[in-house]
Amino acid sequence: LLDDLLAYSRAGRLEGGISQIDLGMLAQNIFEMQTPPDGFKLTIADDLPVFTTLATPLEQVLRNLFTNAIKHHDRSTGNIHLGWQVKNKDYYEFSVTDDGPGIPPAYHNRVFVMFQTLRPRDEVEGSGMGLALVKKIIETYGGRTSIVSDGNRGTSINFTWPIKIDGKVSIANNAQAKL
Repeated sequence: LLDDLLAYSRAGRLEGGISQIDLGMLAQNIFEMQTPPDGFKLTIADDLPVFTTLATPLEQVLRNLFTNAIKHHDRSTGNIHLGWQVKNKDYYEFSVTDDGPGIPPAYHNRVFVMFQTLRPRDEVEGSGMGLALVKKIIETYGGRTSIVSDGNRGTSINFTWPIKIDGKVSIANNAQAKL
């Protein structure tokens, strides 16, 4: 819990350097480092961008979203998909979608609040800080988060991430033509 509180308080301040990342490769590495159960698979959109950004906060966002999708899944097997699109001239929109139990619409805002969990703490390990941290990091860089889920099966957590950070233009393989 203390580590999570420190990470939350530091969000947006310990950003590391701007570097070029291959988001598909980064996502695959993050997922594998989670050591997911054997029945879990990550699929990644074929054309995820290679772009210049602050890698550390984006990595933390993806790590927390993958961890959340695995931890709160109700089956021993599961699928997680990372997708994207160019939202507008300023932002990419990424989505992390799982086939877990879903989040009822009444709780969509609540899950982004510190210390909030949908299940009792004795049923699932965690501090309830993961999605609060995700939201804080994303909002630090001018992005937004949203949830798409009917609460029956599957959840998609969407977030926008800036194409430009500190005046540096992010360079996407296939996105330039879309801009």
